[in-house]
Amino acid sequence: MSIGLVSAAYIAASVLFILSLGGLSNQESAKRAVWYGIVGMAIAVAATILGPDSGNYLLLLVAVAAGGYAGWHVAGRVQMTEMPQLVAALHSFVGLAAVFIGLNAQLELSAVQGMDEAAREALTGFAARLAHKDAVEIAILKVEVFLGIFIGAVTFTGSVVAFGKLAGKIDGKPSKLPGGHMLNLGALILSVILGVMFFNGAGIWTMVLVTLIAGFIGWHLIMGIGGADMPVVVSMLNSYSGWAAAAIGFTLGNDLLIVTGALVGSSGAILSYIMCKAMNRAFVSVILGGFGGPSGPQMEVEGEMIAIDADGVASALKDADSIIIVPGYGMAVAQAQQAVAEVTRRLREAGKTVRFGIHPVAGRLPGHMNVLLAEAKVPYDIVLEMDEINDDFPETDVVIVIGANDIVNPAAQEDPNSPIAGMPVLEVWKAKQVFVSKRGQGTGYSGIENPLFYKENTRMFYGDAKESMNEVLKRLD
Repeated sequence: MSIGLVSAAYIAASVLFILSLGGLSNQESAKRAVWYGIVGMAIAVAATILGPDSGNYLLLLVAVAAGGYAGWHVAGRVQMTEMPQLVAALHSFVGLAAVFIGLNAQLELSAVQGMDEAAREALTGFAARLAHKDAVEIAILKVEVFLGIFIGAVTFTGSVVAFGKLAGKIDGKPSKLPGGHMLNLGALILSVILGVMFFNGAGIWTMVLVTLIAGFIGWHLIMGIGGADMPVVVSMLNSYSGWAAAAIGFTLGNDLLIVTGALVGSSGAILSYIMCKAMNRAFVSVILGGFGGPSGPQMEVEGEMIAIDADGVASALKDADSIIIVPGYGMAVAQAQQAVAEVTRRLREAGKTVRFGIHPVAGRLPGHMNVLLAEAKVPYDIVLEMDEINDDFPETDVVIVIGANDIVNPAAQEDPNSPIAGMPVLEVWKAKQVFVSKRGQGTGYSGIENPLFYKENTRMFYGDAKESMNEVLKRLD
Protein backbone atom coordinates (compact mmCIF):
# COMPACT_ATOMS: atom_id res chain seq x y z
CA MET A 1 0.00 0.00 0.00
CA SER A 2 1.43 3.39 -1.02
CA ILE A 3 1.99 6.32 1.31
CA GLY A 4 -0.93 8.12 -0.32
CA LEU A 5 -3.36 5.29 0.37
CA VAL A 6 -2.12 4.95 3.95
CA SER A 7 -2.63 8.68 4.51
CA ALA A 8 -6.14 8.49 3.05
CA ALA A 9 -6.95 5.51 5.27
CA TYR A 10 -5.64 7.36 8.32
CA ILE A 11 -7.78 10.40 7.51
CA ALA A 12 -10.86 8.18 7.11
CA ALA A 13 -10.10 6.44 10.42
CA SER A 14 -9.65 9.80 12.17
CA VAL A 15 -13.01 11.02 10.87
CA LEU A 16 -14.68 7.81 12.06
CA PHE A 17 -13.10 8.17 15.51
CA ILE A 18 -14.40 11.73 15.78
CA LEU A 19 -17.87 10.61 14.68
CA SER A 20 -17.68 7.82 17.24
CA LEU A 21 -16.86 10.20 20.08
CA GLY A 22 -19.61 12.57 19.01
CA GLY A 23 -22.18 9.80 18.79
CA LEU A 24 -21.37 8.45 22.23
CA SER A 25 -22.71 11.65 23.79
CA ASN A 26 -26.26 10.49 23.06
CA GLN A 27 -27.89 7.19 24.01
CA GLU A 28 -29.87 6.89 20.79
CA SER A 29 -26.76 7.23 18.61
CA ALA A 30 -24.34 5.32 20.87
CA LYS A 31 -24.70 1.96 19.10
CA ARG A 32 -24.01 3.51 15.72
CA ALA A 33 -21.08 5.42 17.24
CA VAL A 34 -19.53 2.17 18.51
CA TRP A 35 -19.65 0.78 14.97
CA TYR A 36 -17.95 3.92 13.68
CA GLY A 37 -15.13 3.26 16.16
CA ILE A 38 -14.90 -0.43 15.21
CA VAL A 39 -14.68 0.32 11.48
CA GLY A 40 -12.22 3.15 12.08
CA MET A 41 -9.94 0.89 14.11
CA ALA A 42 -10.16 -1.88 11.51
CA ILE A 43 -9.11 0.59 8.79
CA ALA A 44 -6.27 1.92 10.97
CA VAL A 45 -4.90 -1.54 11.74
CA ALA A 46 -5.15 -2.71 8.13
CA ALA A 47 -3.47 0.43 6.77
CA THR A 48 -0.65 0.15 9.32
CA ILE A 49 0.00 -3.52 8.60
CA LEU A 50 -0.11 -3.05 4.83
CA GLY A 51 1.83 0.22 4.85
CA PRO A 52 5.22 0.59 3.15
CA ASP A 53 7.13 0.67 6.47
CA SER A 54 5.74 -2.65 7.71
CA GLY A 55 7.33 -6.08 7.63
CA ASN A 56 7.34 -9.42 9.46
CA TYR A 57 3.78 -10.00 8.29
CA LEU A 58 3.51 -13.48 9.76
CA LEU A 59 4.43 -12.18 13.20
CA LEU A 60 2.00 -9.28 12.81
CA LEU A 61 -0.86 -11.57 11.80
CA VAL A 62 -0.16 -13.88 14.75
CA ALA A 63 -0.13 -10.88 17.12
CA VAL A 64 -3.38 -9.46 15.66
CA ALA A 65 -5.07 -12.87 15.84
CA ALA A 66 -3.93 -13.47 19.41
CA GLY A 67 -4.99 -10.00 20.52
CA GLY A 68 -8.32 -10.26 18.73
CA TYR A 69 -9.07 -13.63 20.32
CA ALA A 70 -8.07 -12.36 23.78
CA GLY A 71 -10.34 -9.33 23.39
CA TRP A 72 -13.26 -11.44 22.17
CA HIS A 73 -12.78 -13.97 24.99
CA VAL A 74 -12.53 -11.37 27.75
CA ALA A 75 -15.44 -9.30 26.44
CA GLY A 76 -17.59 -12.43 26.30
CA ARG A 77 -16.90 -13.26 29.94
CA VAL A 78 -17.14 -9.79 31.47
CA GLN A 79 -20.57 -8.77 32.77
CA MET A 80 -21.85 -5.23 32.17
CA THR A 81 -21.50 -4.65 35.91
CA GLU A 82 -17.75 -5.30 35.55
CA MET A 83 -17.17 -2.77 32.78
CA PRO A 84 -15.42 -0.19 35.04
CA GLN A 85 -12.61 -2.58 35.97
CA LEU A 86 -12.34 -3.80 32.37
CA VAL A 87 -11.86 -0.22 31.16
CA ALA A 88 -9.19 0.35 33.82
CA ALA A 89 -7.41 -2.85 32.76
CA LEU A 90 -7.44 -1.80 29.09
CA HIS A 91 -5.89 1.55 30.02
CA SER A 92 -2.99 -0.35 31.59
CA PHE A 93 -2.23 -2.06 28.26
CA VAL A 94 -1.95 1.31 26.50
CA GLY A 95 0.50 2.54 29.14
CA LEU A 96 2.58 -0.63 28.96
CA ALA A 97 2.70 -0.43 25.15
CA ALA A 98 3.93 3.16 25.38
CA VAL A 99 6.75 2.09 27.71
CA PHE A 100 7.87 -0.77 25.46
CA ILE A 101 7.75 1.34 22.30
CA GLY A 102 9.73 4.14 23.98
CA LEU A 103 12.44 1.77 25.19
CA ASN A 104 12.57 0.05 21.82
CA ALA A 105 12.90 3.40 20.03
CA GLN A 106 15.97 4.23 22.11
CA LEU A 107 17.50 0.79 21.48
CA GLU A 108 16.89 1.23 17.76
CA LEU A 109 18.40 4.72 17.82
CA SER A 110 21.54 3.45 19.56
CA ALA A 111 21.89 0.67 16.99
CA VAL A 112 21.43 3.05 14.06
CA GLN A 113 23.95 5.54 15.44
CA GLY A 114 26.54 2.75 15.64
CA MET A 115 26.29 1.99 11.91
CA ASP A 116 28.39 3.39 9.11
CA GLU A 117 26.87 5.49 6.32
CA ALA A 118 26.50 2.59 3.88
CA ALA A 119 24.64 0.46 6.40
CA ARG A 120 22.31 3.35 7.21
CA GLU A 121 21.38 3.80 3.57
CA ALA A 122 20.26 0.16 3.40
CA LEU A 123 17.83 0.52 6.31
CA THR A 124 14.05 0.51 5.89
CA GLY A 125 11.05 1.42 8.02
CA PHE A 126 11.44 3.10 11.40
CA ALA A 127 15.19 2.49 11.45
CA ALA A 128 15.57 4.39 8.15
CA ARG A 129 13.58 7.27 9.59
CA LEU A 130 15.93 7.39 12.58
CA ALA A 131 19.00 7.26 10.32
CA HIS A 132 18.00 10.45 8.52
CA LYS A 133 17.27 12.53 11.63
CA ASP A 134 19.62 15.42 12.38
CA ALA A 135 20.84 16.44 15.85
CA VAL A 136 17.81 18.64 16.59
CA GLU A 137 15.35 15.96 15.52
CA ILE A 138 17.12 13.37 17.67
CA ALA A 139 16.93 15.72 20.66
CA ILE A 140 13.18 16.13 20.08
CA LEU A 141 12.86 12.36 19.75
CA LYS A 142 14.47 11.87 23.15
CA VAL A 143 11.98 14.24 24.76
CA GLU A 144 9.14 12.31 23.12
CA VAL A 145 10.58 9.01 24.36
CA PHE A 146 10.91 10.34 27.90
CA LEU A 147 7.32 11.66 27.94
CA GLY A 148 5.93 8.45 26.45
CA ILE A 149 7.74 6.25 28.95
CA PHE A 150 6.94 8.42 31.97
CA ILE A 151 3.23 8.88 31.19
CA GLY A 152 2.93 5.26 30.07
CA ALA A 153 4.45 3.87 33.27
CA VAL A 154 2.21 6.07 35.45
CA THR A 155 -0.80 4.95 33.43
CA PHE A 156 0.14 1.28 33.64
CA THR A 157 0.59 0.93 37.39
CA GLY A 158 -2.17 3.44 38.17
CA SER A 159 -4.62 1.50 36.00
CA VAL A 160 -3.63 -1.80 37.61
CA VAL A 161 -4.38 -0.34 41.06
CA ALA A 162 -7.66 1.16 39.80
CA PHE A 163 -8.62 -2.25 38.42
CA GLY A 164 -7.83 -3.84 41.79
CA LYS A 165 -9.94 -1.34 43.70
CA LEU A 166 -12.88 -1.55 41.31
CA ALA A 167 -12.77 -5.35 41.31
CA GLY A 168 -12.57 -5.46 45.11
CA LYS A 169 -9.14 -7.08 45.06
CA ILE A 170 -7.56 -4.03 46.74
CA ASP A 171 -9.05 -2.11 49.66
CA GLY A 172 -10.95 0.91 48.32
CA LYS A 173 -9.85 3.15 51.19
CA PRO A 174 -7.09 5.73 50.55
CA SER A 175 -3.65 4.43 51.52
CA LYS A 176 -0.36 6.32 51.35
CA LEU A 177 3.20 5.73 52.45
CA PRO A 178 4.77 8.02 55.06
CA GLY A 179 5.67 11.26 53.32
CA GLY A 180 2.61 11.20 51.06
CA HIS A 181 2.71 14.06 48.56
CA MET A 182 6.39 14.84 49.21
CA LEU A 183 7.29 11.29 48.23
CA ASN A 184 5.47 11.71 44.92
CA LEU A 185 7.08 15.11 44.38
CA GLY A 186 10.54 13.70 45.07
CA ALA A 187 9.94 10.86 42.60
CA LEU A 188 8.78 13.35 39.97
CA ILE A 189 11.87 15.54 40.44
CA LEU A 190 14.14 12.49 40.21
CA SER A 191 12.39 11.44 36.98
CA VAL A 192 12.96 14.88 35.49
CA ILE A 193 16.65 14.78 36.46
CA LEU A 194 17.01 11.38 34.80
CA GLY A 195 15.19 12.76 31.76
CA VAL A 196 17.69 15.63 31.51
CA MET A 197 20.56 13.14 31.81
CA PHE A 198 19.02 11.05 29.04
CA PHE A 199 18.63 14.13 26.86
CA ASN A 200 22.30 14.95 27.36
CA GLY A 201 23.55 11.56 26.24
CA ALA A 202 23.19 9.19 29.19
CA GLY A 203 22.26 5.64 28.25
CA ILE A 204 18.99 3.77 28.23
CA TRP A 205 19.49 2.90 31.90
CA THR A 206 18.05 6.32 32.72
CA MET A 207 14.78 5.41 30.99
CA VAL A 208 14.67 2.06 32.76
CA LEU A 209 14.92 3.93 36.07
CA VAL A 210 12.28 6.42 34.91
CA THR A 211 10.00 3.48 34.13
CA LEU A 212 10.40 2.13 37.66
CA ILE A 213 10.03 5.52 39.35
CA ALA A 214 7.03 6.55 37.23
CA GLY A 215 5.49 3.15 37.94
CA PHE A 216 5.86 3.86 41.65
CA ILE A 217 4.22 7.28 41.20
CA GLY A 218 1.24 5.71 39.41
CA TRP A 219 0.87 3.05 42.10
CA HIS A 220 1.19 5.45 45.03
CA LEU A 221 -0.99 8.09 43.42
CA ILE A 222 -3.99 5.82 42.85
CA MET A 223 -3.53 3.95 46.15
CA GLY A 224 -4.00 7.33 47.85
CA ILE A 225 -7.37 7.91 46.17
CA GLY A 226 -10.53 6.58 47.79
CA GLY A 227 -13.08 4.40 46.05
CA ALA A 228 -15.66 7.20 45.96
CA ASP A 229 -13.45 9.09 43.51
CA MET A 230 -13.06 6.15 41.14
CA PRO A 231 -15.23 7.65 38.35
CA VAL A 232 -12.80 10.58 38.16
CA VAL A 233 -9.80 8.26 38.38
CA VAL A 234 -11.00 6.10 35.49
CA SER A 235 -11.59 9.09 33.21
CA MET A 236 -8.25 10.59 34.29
CA LEU A 237 -6.39 7.38 33.45
CA ASN A 238 -8.21 7.38 30.13
CA SER A 239 -6.73 10.81 29.50
CA TYR A 240 -3.25 9.69 30.55
CA SER A 241 -3.39 6.74 28.16
CA GLY A 242 -4.30 9.10 25.34
CA TRP A 243 -1.40 11.45 25.99
CA ALA A 244 0.98 8.49 26.25
CA ALA A 245 -0.25 7.27 22.86
CA ALA A 246 0.15 10.75 21.36
CA ALA A 247 3.72 11.01 22.65
CA ILE A 248 4.58 7.64 21.13
CA GLY A 249 2.84 8.72 17.92
CA PHE A 250 5.36 11.55 17.63
CA THR A 251 8.16 9.08 18.33
CA LEU A 252 7.03 6.73 15.56
CA GLY A 253 6.03 9.53 13.18
CA ASN A 254 2.52 8.06 13.03
CA ASP A 255 -0.03 10.81 12.37
CA LEU A 256 -3.05 8.65 13.20
CA LEU A 257 -1.63 7.69 16.58
CA ILE A 258 -1.04 11.36 17.35
CA VAL A 259 -4.61 12.30 16.38
CA THR A 260 -6.16 9.37 18.21
CA GLY A 261 -4.06 9.96 21.32
CA ALA A 262 -5.02 13.63 21.34
CA LEU A 263 -8.71 12.74 20.98
CA VAL A 264 -8.56 10.24 23.84
CA GLY A 265 -6.40 12.49 26.01
CA SER A 266 -8.52 15.61 25.58
CA SER A 267 -11.86 13.80 25.91
CA GLY A 268 -10.66 12.06 29.07
CA ALA A 269 -9.51 15.37 30.53
CA ILE A 270 -12.85 17.03 29.71
CA LEU A 271 -14.74 14.10 31.22
CA SER A 272 -12.60 14.31 34.37
CA TYR A 273 -13.48 17.99 34.66
CA ILE A 274 -17.18 17.21 34.27
CA MET A 275 -16.96 14.53 36.94
CA CYS A 276 -15.16 16.84 39.36
CA LYS A 277 -17.73 19.57 38.75
CA ALA A 278 -20.51 17.07 39.46
CA MET A 279 -18.82 16.26 42.79
CA ASN A 280 -17.95 19.90 43.57
CA ARG A 281 -14.33 18.82 43.78
CA ALA A 282 -11.13 20.35 42.46
CA PHE A 283 -9.37 18.03 40.01
CA VAL A 284 -6.02 18.57 41.75
CA SER A 285 -7.51 17.70 45.15
CA VAL A 286 -8.89 14.44 43.77
CA ILE A 287 -5.58 13.42 42.22
CA LEU A 288 -3.40 14.48 45.13
CA GLY A 289 -5.69 13.96 48.08
CA GLY A 290 -8.28 11.36 47.21
CA PHE A 291 -11.72 11.62 48.74
CA GLY A 292 -11.55 14.52 51.17
CA GLY A 293 -11.82 14.44 54.91
CA PRO A 294 -14.03 16.56 57.17
CA SER A 295 -12.86 20.01 58.14
CA GLY A 296 -14.54 19.85 61.56
CA PRO A 297 -17.05 17.88 63.64
CA GLN A 298 -19.77 16.47 61.44
CA MET A 299 -23.46 17.04 62.10
CA GLU A 300 -25.13 14.61 64.49
CA VAL A 301 -27.61 12.30 62.80
CA GLU A 302 -30.82 11.99 64.80
CA GLY A 303 -33.69 9.57 64.51
CA GLU A 304 -33.84 5.91 63.58
CA MET A 305 -33.99 3.82 60.43
CA ILE A 306 -37.46 2.39 59.85
CA ALA A 307 -37.71 -0.75 57.74
CA ILE A 308 -40.42 -1.65 55.24
CA ASP A 309 -41.19 -4.90 53.45
CA ALA A 310 -42.06 -5.68 49.83
CA ASP A 311 -45.80 -5.51 50.57
CA GLY A 312 -45.47 -1.95 51.85
CA VAL A 313 -43.39 -0.83 48.86
CA ALA A 314 -45.77 -2.44 46.36
CA SER A 315 -48.79 -0.88 48.07
CA ALA A 316 -47.19 2.59 47.92
CA LEU A 317 -46.33 2.13 44.24
CA LYS A 318 -49.91 1.12 43.42
CA ASP A 319 -51.20 4.29 45.08
CA ALA A 320 -48.60 6.58 43.49
CA ASP A 321 -49.01 8.51 40.25
CA SER A 322 -45.41 9.72 39.81
CA ILE A 323 -42.34 7.61 40.61
CA ILE A 324 -38.63 8.29 40.26
CA ILE A 325 -36.02 5.53 40.52
CA VAL A 326 -32.46 6.51 41.48
CA PRO A 327 -29.93 3.72 40.77
CA GLY A 328 -26.42 3.46 42.22
CA TYR A 329 -23.58 1.00 42.30
CA GLY A 330 -25.59 -1.33 44.53
CA MET A 331 -27.88 -2.00 41.58
CA ALA A 332 -24.86 -2.98 39.51
CA VAL A 333 -23.46 -5.28 42.21
CA ALA A 334 -26.80 -7.05 42.64
CA GLN A 335 -27.34 -7.12 38.85
CA ALA A 336 -30.83 -5.85 39.56
CA GLN A 337 -31.28 -3.82 36.35
CA GLN A 338 -33.51 -6.44 34.69
CA ALA A 339 -35.79 -6.64 37.73
CA VAL A 340 -35.91 -2.84 37.93
CA ALA A 341 -36.76 -2.63 34.22
CA GLU A 342 -39.59 -5.14 34.63
CA VAL A 343 -41.02 -3.23 37.61
CA THR A 344 -40.83 -0.06 35.52
CA ARG A 345 -42.65 -1.71 32.62
CA ARG A 346 -45.40 -3.02 34.90
CA LEU A 347 -45.92 0.38 36.54
CA ARG A 348 -46.05 2.20 33.19
CA GLU A 349 -48.61 -0.31 31.92
CA ALA A 350 -50.69 0.62 34.97
CA GLY A 351 -50.63 4.27 33.88
CA LYS A 352 -47.95 5.46 36.30
CA THR A 353 -45.34 8.07 35.37
CA VAL A 354 -41.98 6.41 35.99
CA ARG A 355 -38.63 8.06 35.38
CA PHE A 356 -35.01 7.52 36.34
CA GLY A 357 -32.73 10.11 37.93
CA ILE A 358 -29.05 9.61 37.07
CA HIS A 359 -26.26 11.38 38.93
CA PRO A 360 -23.13 12.08 36.82
CA VAL A 361 -20.94 10.02 39.15
CA ALA A 362 -23.36 7.20 39.96
CA GLY A 363 -21.55 3.86 39.84
CA ARG A 364 -17.84 3.39 39.24
CA LEU A 365 -17.64 4.78 35.72
CA PRO A 366 -19.18 7.79 33.94
CA GLY A 367 -22.39 6.56 32.30
CA HIS A 368 -22.30 3.27 34.23
CA MET A 369 -25.99 3.41 35.18
CA ASN A 370 -27.06 4.49 31.69
CA VAL A 371 -25.32 1.45 30.19
CA LEU A 372 -26.97 -0.95 32.63
CA LEU A 373 -30.43 0.50 32.05
CA ALA A 374 -29.94 0.44 28.29
CA GLU A 375 -28.91 -3.23 28.56
CA ALA A 376 -32.19 -3.89 30.40
CA LYS A 377 -34.15 -2.15 27.59
CA VAL A 378 -35.30 0.79 29.72
CA PRO A 379 -36.56 3.48 27.28
CA TYR A 380 -34.02 6.25 26.78
CA ASP A 381 -36.58 9.03 27.12
CA ILE A 382 -37.37 8.25 30.77
CA VAL A 383 -33.70 8.21 31.85
CA LEU A 384 -32.90 11.78 32.91
CA GLU A 385 -29.78 13.48 34.23
CA MET A 386 -29.67 15.10 37.66
CA ASP A 387 -30.10 18.65 36.35
CA GLU A 388 -33.15 17.61 34.34
CA ILE A 389 -35.03 15.95 37.19
CA ASN A 390 -33.91 17.55 40.45
CA ASP A 391 -36.69 20.16 40.47
CA ASP A 392 -39.37 17.47 40.12
CA PHE A 393 -38.85 15.68 43.43
CA PRO A 394 -41.26 17.86 45.47
CA GLU A 395 -44.10 16.79 43.11
CA THR A 396 -43.09 13.12 43.17
CA ASP A 397 -45.13 10.57 45.12
CA VAL A 398 -42.49 7.84 45.51
CA VAL A 399 -38.73 7.69 45.05
CA ILE A 400 -36.94 4.35 45.05
CA VAL A 401 -33.20 4.58 45.74
CA ILE A 402 -31.40 1.40 44.70
CA GLY A 403 -27.90 0.99 46.09
CA ALA A 404 -26.96 4.68 46.13
CA ASN A 405 -25.52 6.61 49.07
CA ASP A 406 -23.47 9.76 48.49
CA ILE A 407 -25.41 10.93 45.42
CA VAL A 408 -28.61 11.21 47.51
CA ASN A 409 -27.02 12.38 50.75
CA PRO A 410 -28.58 15.61 52.15
CA ALA A 411 -25.44 16.17 54.23
CA ALA A 412 -23.91 17.61 51.06
CA GLN A 413 -26.24 20.58 51.51
CA GLU A 414 -26.88 20.57 55.26
CA ASP A 415 -23.49 19.83 56.84
CA PRO A 416 -20.59 22.17 55.93
CA ASN A 417 -18.15 19.79 57.65
CA SER A 418 -19.19 16.75 55.65
CA PRO A 419 -16.55 15.28 53.30
CA ILE A 420 -19.07 15.77 50.47
CA ALA A 421 -20.14 19.30 51.48
CA GLY A 422 -21.18 21.28 48.41
CA MET A 423 -21.44 18.24 46.15
CA PRO A 424 -24.55 18.46 43.92
CA VAL A 425 -26.89 15.61 44.84
CA LEU A 426 -30.29 14.26 43.83
CA GLU A 427 -32.72 15.86 46.31
CA VAL A 428 -34.80 12.73 46.82
CA TRP A 429 -35.79 13.63 50.39
CA LYS A 430 -38.15 16.29 49.01
CA ALA A 431 -40.47 13.59 47.62
CA LYS A 432 -43.53 12.44 49.55
CA GLN A 433 -42.10 8.96 50.21
CA VAL A 434 -38.61 7.55 49.80
CA PHE A 435 -37.74 3.85 49.80
CA VAL A 436 -34.03 2.97 50.04
CA SER A 437 -33.01 -0.49 48.86
CA LYS A 438 -29.87 -1.51 50.78
CA ARG A 439 -28.24 -4.73 51.88
CA GLY A 440 -27.85 -3.52 55.46
CA GLN A 441 -27.34 -0.52 57.71
CA GLY A 442 -23.75 0.22 56.68
CA THR A 443 -22.54 3.63 55.55
CA GLY A 444 -21.73 2.59 51.99
CA TYR A 445 -18.56 2.45 49.94
CA SER A 446 -17.22 5.85 51.01
CA GLY A 447 -18.04 5.36 54.71
CA ILE A 448 -20.09 8.57 55.04
CA GLU A 449 -23.23 8.57 57.18
CA ASN A 450 -26.43 9.48 55.29
CA PRO A 451 -29.14 11.47 57.16
CA LEU A 452 -31.61 10.51 54.40
CA PHE A 453 -31.99 7.10 55.99
CA TYR A 454 -33.29 8.68 59.22
CA LYS A 455 -35.81 11.12 57.76
CA GLU A 456 -39.52 10.74 58.55
CA ASN A 457 -40.55 10.11 54.95
CA THR A 458 -37.83 7.48 54.36
CA ARG A 459 -38.24 3.74 54.76
CA MET A 460 -35.40 1.22 54.47
CA PHE A 461 -36.04 -1.71 52.14
CA TYR A 462 -33.35 -4.14 53.28
CA GLY A 463 -32.05 -7.05 51.23
CA ASP A 464 -30.41 -7.88 47.94
CA ALA A 465 -31.68 -5.36 45.38
CA LYS A 466 -32.45 -7.95 42.71
CA GLU A 467 -34.39 -10.19 45.09
CA SER A 468 -36.13 -7.19 46.68
CA MET A 469 -37.33 -5.78 43.35
CA ASN A 470 -38.48 -9.22 42.20
CA GLU A 471 -40.56 -9.50 45.39
CA VAL A 472 -42.11 -6.11 44.66
CA LEU A 473 -42.80 -7.23 41.09
CA LYS A 474 -44.76 -10.28 42.30
CA ARG A 475 -46.99 -8.02 44.40
CA LEU A 476 -47.75 -5.63 41.54
CA ASP A 477 -49.87 -8.26 39.75
